[in-house]
Amino acid sequence: MRLSPDLNTVRSEFAGDPDMSEIVALFVRELPQRIAAMHSALTAGNLEHLRLLAHQLKGAAGGYGFPKLGEAAALVDQGIKDGCDANVIRSRVGMLAAFAARIRP
Repeated sequence: MRLSPDLNTVRSEFAGDPDMSEIVALFVRELPQRIAAMHSALTAGNLEHLRLLAHQLKGAAGGYGFPKLGEAAALVDQGIKDGCDANVIRSRVGMLAAFAARIRP
């Protein structure tokens, strides 16, 4: 997966669905804490915890209308499973964080 280099806002596929608006907004509000926890796990060298966090985000993102976010989280998850170099994992977490920063409900 390639993440788009543009800095456009990313909106949920459910942005126009009034039944989903509250839970999508909650997911977006909690996203910075999820990303911060991933950075903390990476800094601590706790790759298994990082993998778990990425795996959870991968599963949740699509349900809230952010499939590309899920794909970015999957790259982190799979990279750890595959035993990728620490620099690769760090880069993937950075790409995930940059993409997450563009997300709005």
